[in-house]
Amino acid sequence: MNQNSATVYLVGAGPGDYGLVTYKAIQCLKKADVVVYDHLADPRILAWAPDSAEKIYVGKISAHHTMKQGDISHLLADKAKEGKTVVRLKGGDPFVFGRGGEEGIVLREAGVPFEIVPGVTSAISVPAYAGIPVTHRAIARSFAVVTGHKDPTTEGDVNWEKLATATDTIVFLMGIANLPHITAELVKYGRSADTPAAVIRWGTKPEQRVLTTTVGTAAEDVVKNGLKPPAIFIVGEVVKLRDELAWFDRLAQRPLFGKRVLVTRARAQASKLTTALENLGADVREVPAIALAAPSDDYKAIDAAIGKLCDYQWLIFTSANGVERFFGRLENAGKDARALGYAQVAAIGSATAEKLQHYGIRADVIPTVYRAEGILDALSGKLPPHANILIPRAEKAREILPEKLREQGYTVDVAPVYQTVTADADGAALAKELESGDYDIVTFTSSSTVTNLVKILGTAAPLKHAKTACIGPVTAETAKKNGIEPDVVAETYTIDGLVRAIQESI
Repeated sequence: MNQNSATVYLVGAGPGDYGLVTYKAIQCLKKADVVVYDHLADPRILAWAPDSAEKIYVGKISAHHTMKQGDISHLLADKAKEGKTVVRLKGGDPFVFGRGGEEGIVLREAGVPFEIVPGVTSAISVPAYAGIPVTHRAIARSFAVVTGHKDPTTEGDVNWEKLATATDTIVFLMGIANLPHITAELVKYGRSADTPAAVIRWGTKPEQRVLTTTVGTAAEDVVKNGLKPPAIFIVGEVVKLRDELAWFDRLAQRPLFGKRVLVTRARAQASKLTTALENLGADVREVPAIALAAPSDDYKAIDAAIGKLCDYQWLIFTSANGVERFFGRLENAGKDARALGYAQVAAIGSATAEKLQHYGIRADVIPTVYRAEGILDALSGKLPPHANILIPRAEKAREILPEKLREQGYTVDVAPVYQTVTADADGAALAKELESGDYDIVTFTSSSTVTNLVKILGTAAPLKHAKTACIGPVTAETAKKNGIEPDVVAETYTIDGLVRAIQESI
């Protein structure tokens, strides 16, 4: 064993749904120096690897191979011998037609330590997402998993005579191109042409497509319906259970299935909206229109305000971002929530109030209408005469709140804790996707997401090819000013309210 070699982890990435990646796989990715990954590995899985990690694509699509298998195996060994921790990320499971065994043998011969991290195999999970169990009491007591892609370098073939009738359920992986041969052999050796069958494309992913058919008509039906790889072919009476067990693509349960949604929030904030939409079946792509940056005064105003916190009777937070950035500067000053003393706190809405609770602060006032006017109404009669008020917020925001409070005789300090800037994105490519109808819905969670997305695109015109959904009337008004007529405006100005409004609009 080469004592200078780091470990290579042969990791199964699962069948497609990035939520099916194992905890151990994530832990391996987090410590990787190099990630060597396949075509079927969801790109979001790579996000668990450090930004500094070298990422090498070695995917194989049909007859096109980016790198030969032997070269891949030696690449893993070479990188490990450089003292780098290597993750070999494979779709499905490394030992289920994943050639993990071949790579492990090369690594052992090279004296490189390796570990196997099993993945959820598509042979079982893809049928499950289609509502087809590979076994079922009184229907199927056995199943076989077979490669549908014949290796041209080997002379052997599937033992069709035994396979055709020996097991109740047969799952063929990578078999679409060879379907005429597969079905002909099954029928030739005793499987009835009327046996239920299904072809499942992109199983476990939002673009999943299921074609139910029979062994005798499968090849013709695939051509007729234009199904292409990657897909699996499953044969057996269990296919009939899809009528009762379908769930992933069942619109009554997941009403946004088949809808592609563009989320434009800052990347650090997008997860809640993305998760909520995906739970309803949507295919979500995150293209942040904004990024958060330090204010242009480099925190001078907020740091000065923190230095005299005891002078303020009220603090008003107008966003969850404002809360997080404020407490970050508070920590930078060597202080914590106790520095607020007896000051009372107002939050513009439930999400902002929830973020405050993360820091041990319960908001004294939360308006029923989540906008500046709502805060003004909620504070009416609660502020002492000549109160000093601090508003930590975005550098650019509506001025109605501080202006109205000053008109009422209060002293108001507005201290920027962040500014929104235009995120780095390929506007031309995104515009082309929008114009091609690739997206059904575009979401806007703030006015800045509207203005910055239009800036990225160069024009609002591409957005006419998709529905637009705004988190509330202020964002909707900004959209209109930019030539976008919103199709959906949430009545409750929260992420949950936006998701609910989108669902109701379908």
